[in-house]
Amino acid sequence: MEFGIFVQGYVPASRAKADPEAEHHALLEETEYVIQADRSGFKYAWASEHHFLEEYSHLSANDVFLGYLAHATKRIHLGSGIFNPLPQVNHPAKVAERVAMLDHLSGGRFEFGTGRGAGSHEILGFLPGVTDMNHTKEIWEETIAEFPKMWLQDTYEGFKGKHWSLPPRKILPKPYGGSHPAMWYAAGSPPSYAMAARKGLGVLGFSVQKVSDMEWVVDSYKTAVRDAEPVADFVNDNVMVTSTAICAETSKKAREIAVSSNLNYLQSLLFRYHDTFPRPEGIPRWPELLPDYTPEIIDLLIAEELMICGDPDEVLAQCRRWEAAGADQLAFGLPVGVPYQDTLTTIKLIGEHVIPKIDTDPVHRTTRFRQAARG
Repeated sequence: MEFGIFVQGYVPASRAKADPEAEHHALLEETEYVIQADRSGFKYAWASEHHFLEEYSHLSANDVFLGYLAHATKRIHLGSGIFNPLPQVNHPAKVAERVAMLDHLSGGRFEFGTGRGAGSHEILGFLPGVTDMNHTKEIWEETIAEFPKMWLQDTYEGFKGKHWSLPPRKILPKPYGGSHPAMWYAAGSPPSYAMAARKGLGVLGFSVQKVSDMEWVVDSYKTAVRDAEPVADFVNDNVMVTSTAICAETSKKAREIAVSSNLNYLQSLLFRYHDTFPRPEGIPRWPELLPDYTPEIIDLLIAEELMICGDPDEVLAQCRRWEAAGADQLAFGLPVGVPYQDTLTTIKLIGEHVIPKIDTDPVHRTTRFRQAARG
């Protein structure tokens, strides 16, 4: 199992109230998380693209963010988590151009994650008159298979569809070094896993909350991907899942950080905006918040496999449960309210004590797939 981190520009109101430059500081701190993850042996860093989601995510121009990181890092793969290819949000030709450019700037380290957006507040802002989020599925389906053609055809043959069109044109630049970056889909519900598998796409599993939820979802993906009819140049047989992670020198310290970091606020914001995610029973409607996390709640979340928290040995054991369930990649969502230095400590300790014991392959999984496509 490989490891990654996920950043999103989290700027809670409490931080903005205490610091007039909170947004600026949060965004720059998150670049430092990725740079430290690169030094610590993490293989992937994912950056969100969200719009209009106050507090929850101020990282809207992730192509700019990732362009900076392409120069500031050396080995880590940089992924869009996601680029939104709906033509009403980003024209597909411009998305293809940005992907290829980032592939060049990173020396072939870019990962193309795609999806349909966070929820109705975000996406329906770009679709005036539309009230049903299911409408975006049709638009995405129409678009996704065109990207490999734009990259691999000398002159793109053009497209005329229901929602967008483009005459034959040369899409430039072409990706770096042949083939194209691995393609992923952000799955917001369990049925999306099998759909992505049938198209040969890797899954960014933001909707999986616990290990027991993971096992049958991975099984459905791995069964379907065997018979994939890939839209891309190669099958990206990959399931990534996300979890909160707090690692400290001692178990007591890790739990103290978890209790004091207002983790309930981010979780409340998640269900405020991600109204396409399955809503567990008992989750309140915004602006009502989940209750403050007590030491007892933190222990329950750890026991229920809903967060990773503890000293390095505990974190290693918790990560091994995800590995045993079949996850190909475990990515830690790190801008969750934990102080900057404590977050850097989490990255360093996991890089030193956890990753070397689980991920022993020096080559990225997606690199192997892409190399095979290039022959």
